[in-house]
Amino acid sequence: MTDPRDAARAAARRIKACEARGTHAFLAWSEQALLEQAEALATAGTAGPLAGEAVAVKDVIAERVFPTTCGSRILEGYRSPFEATAVRRLRDAGAMVAGKTNCDEFAMGSSTEHSAYGPTLNPAAPGRVPGGSSGGSAAAVAAGVVSMALGSETGGSVRQPAAFCGIVGIKPTYGRVSRYGLVAFGSSLDQIGAFGKDVVSAARLLAAVSGRDALDATTLDQIPLAEPGAAPTSLAGTVVGVPREYFPEGLHAGVRAATDRARAALQALGAEMREVSLPHTPYAVPAYYIVAPAEASSNLARYDGVRYGRREDGGLRDVRALYRATRGRGFGAEVRRRILLGTYVLSAGYYDAFYRRAQRVRERIRTDFARVFAGGVHALFTPTTPTPAFRLGENLADPLAMYLSDVYVCTANLAGVPALSLPIGRDAGLPLGGQLLGPVEGDATIIRIAQALEAVLDGGAEVR
Repeated sequence: MTDPRDAARAAARRIKACEARGTHAFLAWSEQALLEQAEALATAGTAGPLAGEAVAVKDVIAERVFPTTCGSRILEGYRSPFEATAVRRLRDAGAMVAGKTNCDEFAMGSSTEHSAYGPTLNPAAPGRVPGGSSGGSAAAVAAGVVSMALGSETGGSVRQPAAFCGIVGIKPTYGRVSRYGLVAFGSSLDQIGAFGKDVVSAARLLAAVSGRDALDATTLDQIPLAEPGAAPTSLAGTVVGVPREYFPEGLHAGVRAATDRARAALQALGAEMREVSLPHTPYAVPAYYIVAPAEASSNLARYDGVRYGRREDGGLRDVRALYRATRGRGFGAEVRRRILLGTYVLSAGYYDAFYRRAQRVRERIRTDFARVFAGGVHALFTPTTPTPAFRLGENLADPLAMYLSDVYVCTANLAGVPALSLPIGRDAGLPLGGQLLGPVEGDATIIRIAQALEAVLDGGAEVR
């Protein structure tokens, strides 16, 4: 076992070097805090499955050593009085919290450019975004600062940045990991997920934080995930579905080349590749961008300048003026846009036309997945994103283009199924990700398939 004090000092050196390069992966970290955690571990003398690991934590996950700002001015300097279950389980497993990572404000974004504290840069692709909203966590792993990090997903915010940064990201089955202490965006969609430098690292982290939690009634009544075993050398007997809706004619040439190579590798491992259909996939992005903002409108109503967080009350004469000033100055443009959209679709006269209809579409998407998996398919393989990472600033003025970068990932959140992204190649140096999706509670299955694929596929190779 590595002395945690040595591990803490090494992690601090790497964070300093990363932030000196202008990556801006972290919003808060402290060498002293790392050393204090390490000293406590060394004094206790106990070893857990993550003993001595420094783990970065997205700044929407409550933690008591560092502030929890959610990348927003409205929570600037806010310190949570309690810790998320996932963070507590990290500590129980022997890990140290390396720091809090940058993210799109309240996890609303796909590029980490909507952080109130400035964007994160992609260490794997200079001049490009790291993805979002968990871009800081992805960048910390991609830069080699930590081997694993916690992120969160509402519509692909772990898998999309994992693909853009050339690392592994796992979104578990909804309810596999407790949401207690995860600041709510869309409660029926939110899930804590894991990043890793490879499949085993991400799976080890997920195993450590998974399991039933009395503090979150939505958690599955299941034992925690087991630590991953050795990568299988054969996938004989495994059926991998290839949904035709995820491979349109206009798919980016590099993404197509990388996914074709990965599909051939899965077949060479003995997997049966079977074309399938998820016919309601084209409606996923519109449905998601109704359901998620509607839930955000409700969840973010608590930031009113009265109970905690920022308060703009200088010279204001009534509570409505207080609300307007606090929320208008405290929330960024993207958060305000989504609150307005969510409030609109929930309003009288529009609820049935938009929100209720989006929920019906969501149920059909869920049924599509269930039908395919009931037909003997063990997992699905798709691209993670339709393109490589886009340039910084490229989509900031075009919200629709930004939203469409989630077209292949938001379906798993709507359906509640587990999904994983792993590197499958590069195009002109830009990382490309392949996605494995499994049935509800099929987390271990997609991890096993990903291990086998990772072992035979050079995820850093140029594909054309």
